Amino acid sequence: MSNKLFTDFEPVSSKQWKTQIQYELKGADYNETLVWESPEGIKVRPFYHIDEAAEPLNVSTEVSGFKIVQNIFVHDLDKSIARAKETLSRGAESLRFTLENEKVAIEKLLTALPLETTPVYLNFHFLDLPFIQKIDAVAKKYNATIYLHIDPIGQLAKDGNWHTNLDTDFNTLNDIALKCPNLNFLSVNSDLYQNAGANAVQQVAYTLAHVNEYFNRVATIANPITIQVAVGTNYFFEIAKLRAIRLLFNVLAKEYDHKQDCHIIAVPTKRNKTLYDYNVNMLRTTTECMSAILGGANAVSNLAYDAIYHKDNEFGDRISRNQLLVLKHESYFDLVNNPADGAYYIETLTEQLAEKALTLFKDIEANGGFITQLIEGTIQRKIGESAKKEQDLFDNGKEILLGTNKYPNKEDRMSHDLELYPFIKINPRKTLITPIIEKRLAEKLEQERLETEKQ
Repeated sequence: MSNKLFTDFEPVSSKQWKTQIQYELKGADYNETLVWESPEGIKVRPFYHIDEAAEPLNVSTEVSGFKIVQNIFVHDLDKSIARAKETLSRGAESLRFTLENEKVAIEKLLTALPLETTPVYLNFHFLDLPFIQKIDAVAKKYNATIYLHIDPIGQLAKDGNWHTNLDTDFNTLNDIALKCPNLNFLSVNSDLYQNAGANAVQQVAYTLAHVNEYFNRVATIANPITIQVAVGTNYFFEIAKLRAIRLLFNVLAKEYDHKQDCHIIAVPTKRNKTLYDYNVNMLRTTTECMSAILGGANAVSNLAYDAIYHKDNEFGDRISRNQLLVLKHESYFDLVNNPADGAYYIETLTEQLAEKALTLFKDIEANGGFITQLIEGTIQRKIGESAKKEQDLFDNGKEILLGTNKYPNKEDRMSHDLELYPFIKINPRKTLITPIIEKRLAEKLEQERLETEKQ
């Protein structure tokens, strides 16, 4: 900010503030009473002052340009096209399609959309060069902005297997880079680490190491790399996390002479969404979307309040989309770029997260690199340790989820037939979503969706 405010008042130094705080504590220890430590080992002070502030970090966040993304699963093509057009007319600004297989008539899907004005994300878990070339041809013809969620390393991290094998997958990526110049084809599924239980430092470091593998193994990366990020509930830390990712990505990219900034698409985490008192999930996703926007996400795809136990439905999608519309058009979150600049607390958090993540990144590279550590199980073990710490905090009431482990309603019932989900323990203190429960939920929801389509 260039305008100096409150110049008519005498400045108060950091030392004066500390003296006054110590007086008000009436003998209580300042560090033990007011300083707390995050799971990442960052000590958070009660106030931050210009006396102790470092130079502002150079993190450019164009908040004014963030897009509202609507997710659509493509099964019946005509219904998906109709739904896409409807959501665009009701506030969505970008579309993300999940494709089952390469048999989808992709040209029909894409050409039915206003591609000149609507960015499109395509999420699929297969590698097929001829299929991707069809997408590239459409992108070239219509001057479309299309982002592909292609991430073989993410496939390995999530499933334990490559699409084919390491060499074949990366040969295909290099072919795509040469033959499909009109697509943003590389993606890093960083949301996987957050949802599995990694802390903020690990998420930033693993994202950076993940990106580094692509820089090392793909000869030509001319277009922006998409980074999918899951945003948690720690409001200011999450703002700082996104800023740290962008900051370190640009430092790393410079080393490879990559001149494009990363493209961040953010979604609320599934880790803190509850089956009991499920309407509170709307409050959680709202603050998480706020963190995503203020942290500089290029696009935000909100999570429906009932996403963890219910198949996609019009009401849940409409509410999740309207949350973003309120933030954008009624709360004016899109009017100021770089909104976190000059906030000493967020600047300090960003710097500390970046420093700790860079140290961890260097350790990963010194011990064989990210893919090696995935294959050896080191990354999984470290995330498992962090997830256990978080679960212990939750079980002990130190990690608060209102309506679940704090002020639970003993008469509360989940909104669906519990008999359909016998694998979920009916215990309000055990509702953090684990990967096993998430997988079984996904299988159940997919079964319901297919049955609905047949009717």
